[in-house]
Amino acid sequence: MPSFQKHFFSLLALAIATVSAVQNVKVQGSDYVNNVTSDRFQILGIAYQPGGSAGFKAGSGIDPLSNGTLCLRDAALMQRLGINTIRVYNLDPSLDHDMCASIFNAVGIYMLLDVNSPLPNESLNPGDLTSSYNSAYLNRIFAVVEAFKNFPNTLGFFSGNEVIQFPGSQTNVPPYLRAVTRDLKNYIAKHSPRNIPVGYSAADVRDFLADTFAYLSCHIDGSTSDVSRIDFFGLNSYSWCGDVDFQRAGYDILVQMFANTTIPVFFSEYGCNEVEPRIWTEVLALYGPNMTTVMSGGIVYEYVQEKNNYGLVDVHDDGTATILIDYDNLQKQYNKLDIEQLQSGNSTAATLKSPTCSGDLITESDFSKTFRIPSIPSGGQDLIDNGIDNPNIGNLVPVTETAVRANVFGSNGGLIKDLAIKPLPEDQSNAPNGQDTTGSTSASPSGTSSGAEASSTSGAGKTSINLLLSIIALGLISVGHA
Repeated sequence: MPSFQKHFFSLLALAIATVSAVQNVKVQGSDYVNNVTSDRFQILGIAYQPGGSAGFKAGSGIDPLSNGTLCLRDAALMQRLGINTIRVYNLDPSLDHDMCASIFNAVGIYMLLDVNSPLPNESLNPGDLTSSYNSAYLNRIFAVVEAFKNFPNTLGFFSGNEVIQFPGSQTNVPPYLRAVTRDLKNYIAKHSPRNIPVGYSAADVRDFLADTFAYLSCHIDGSTSDVSRIDFFGLNSYSWCGDVDFQRAGYDILVQMFANTTIPVFFSEYGCNEVEPRIWTEVLALYGPNMTTVMSGGIVYEYVQEKNNYGLVDVHDDGTATILIDYDNLQKQYNKLDIEQLQSGNSTAATLKSPTCSGDLITESDFSKTFRIPSIPSGGQDLIDNGIDNPNIGNLVPVTETAVRANVFGSNGGLIKDLAIKPLPEDQSNAPNGQDTTGSTSASPSGTSSGAEASSTSGAGKTSINLLLSIIALGLISVGHA
């Protein structure tokens, strides 16, 4: 074949490969559903925060989604595991996240992103709500929206994480959480190309849990246009420890608590490690018939091994990594799931109507019963109306490298050969596929199809096609009769 034809077909393959993007997932009643096929989407997620909160340093030029080489390694291991969602807690919206987001998109993995961080002016302070809820804080959280709004695999934003958990927080914090949710949703409506859900991640403090859910998920004045209402509710739950069962772990109580939910509810963290190694028997319960009528899956805590010993993978300073036994055990449980059944619709998901906010919904005497939401702080409305200054807007980019260069070892010490991401065809989301990652063989992952190819040519696909057309127009590649 003449060399110019080889170049043409190479560029054509690149253009086609980079057009594909996961289909957007939307909230429909109490379910997540694929925006094209209407298949139900169940979260098979993992928390992804290398270094933990202590590892996030302003001005370092590093956050969990800023290093494409590391994301490629981790995406390859997550794809083999069967993960379809990552949760990332602390992000620097000024950094370039394009490659990492594009890699996760290529392998069918969505992103749930926290907009807050532990740094000053980057989260609500429960002890000083009036001062911490300011325009500088809003600028920060809106910057996260700008950085990730264009990625098709952005599944949603958390407006807060475990802000209501200490004595006294249940009295003053709830109205401010609704205010932040309102502000985020108004900014997204004004500046994002699509609606991106906003929700909350709650601590499993049973004294506050039911009231937190009731307070944040009702409609003020019964209005379905109430933007201060959360779109989804996450629960950080560690009640299933070791080889217990549905009742002993208290999962039956959670199902009863959320039985009438009108928004998606899922475990935003789970994976008790009081008994080691973890054997993950809760997976079959979480994705089984007793829970899937109410719950939309969960996010395992966590991917990277830290001092708290929750990790599935031990990563090293030289870029190498070692799979831990908890990874293998989780993979075995995931491989038992009936993915086709999990995609089937929930007939009651869209039939229930959310309640009108009222003090009658609240059971604890010291939990907030006021639904007077704080007004947006000075300067905040201007940010919503006109956008933040100089936003760092992310976009898909071509993913041209798929092989993992660093050595990765199985829990048995053997080198995992030919480790690479496998970009999924037909805009699929990732799913467990029966793979075993303990040995040194490789296999192609499978996905769950999300229907027709994306009609949009935004992001990387548009860039690649325009590049190809430009080359053709310049006559560098001849197309047509020889």
